[in-house]
Amino acid sequence: MNEDTLNLEIRKFLKNVGITSQREIEHAVLKAVETGKLNGYETVDIKMTLESPAIGVSHCIKGKIALE
Repeated sequence: MNEDTLNLEIRKFLKNVGITSQREIEHAVLKAVETGKLNGYETVDIKMTLESPAIGVSHCIKGKIALE
């Protein structure tokens, strides 16, 4: 195993996760505000789950996002 390659591949994956996740959250919040599900001043709970059955990883990260 090449640790430099592993590190680079993990960073590429996490960059993709970060960009995609931000876009999805922004679209979901905007839609929820437009449809009246949210008023735009809440703090919303959020959860991300990282899974890789091949290496036995299942990790949940929970947080909150303030809209105002």
